[in-house]
Amino acid sequence: MLSLERLRVLHAIDTYGSVSAAADVLGVTTSAVSQQMAKLERETGQSLLTKNGRGVRLTDAGRLLSGHADRILSLVELAHADLEAHRGAAVGELRAGAFPTAVRGLFPDALNALRREHPQLRTVVHELEPQESLARLARGDIDLAVVLDWYNKPLSLPGGLAKAPLVDDIADIALPVGHRLEGCDQIELDELIDEDWIAWPDGGFCNEWLLFTLRGKGIEPRIAHHAEEHATVLALVAAGLGVAVMPRLGRDPMPGGVRIAPVQHTMRRHVYAVWREDADRRPAIRVAVEALRRSAGRVGD
Repeated sequence: MLSLERLRVLHAIDTYGSVSAAADVLGVTTSAVSQQMAKLERETGQSLLTKNGRGVRLTDAGRLLSGHADRILSLVELAHADLEAHRGAAVGELRAGAFPTAVRGLFPDALNALRREHPQLRTVVHELEPQESLARLARGDIDLAVVLDWYNKPLSLPGGLAKAPLVDDIADIALPVGHRLEGCDQIELDELIDEDWIAWPDGGFCNEWLLFTLRGKGIEPRIAHHAEEHATVLALVAAGLGVAVMPRLGRDPMPGGVRIAPVQHTMRRHVYAVWREDADRRPAIRVAVEALRRSAGRVGD
């Protein structure tokens, strides 16, 4: 009898290209992945991996079995979705992951609606950055992810995922009171060439976008501070420590020491709900996406 979890490990190695990448996606150690593969090779009586330089690659038998694993795992997901669809109601548990401002700006209204309209559905939300949400979604740790990309820097989605747009989130510039550009109806990014910036944490998708966008305008940004939460960023701006890109979703309340300036060439974040294609028929997915869409519709420009 082939182990479903070991097939999942083999499929992850095939999909992500290495033992270490598979371990990251599955949330286990590389040693655990190697042990599972050794057991799977004993179960099948065939060699499934072979050395390839410093890494490994799948043998012909490994690729053959991985193809079957892909279909088997998809069928398991379909079975869960069909059973829930057969009941005809959104029940049980739905695990969602979302970036912080989506949790604050979209989920309170959506969760209240789900609790009121579908009392047998329990929704659990995890605050996660988009890359972590997608990784957990791919390995089945969560059922739904709310992620983002920017108008000039799309986010690549792994195969096997479906998405639905929720809202386009406009981003402005937060300035300290008394700034030379305070009161302007609109500003251009290149007017901020000599400013200190309050940026997102290093290595994150939004911080990479900020560097990419400013450098595209000929600005080598002088990053004074890094912060993730809107409230922290705004407090630093209010103290006169720099300027910041400030999306509108989930940014209220605004402190008194900050002024908001729209950008002439509008900057937008595209916010999406993402789920595994195999779960399309789950009523819980459908009602959660609809509740998020209604909540997003109340986000004003």
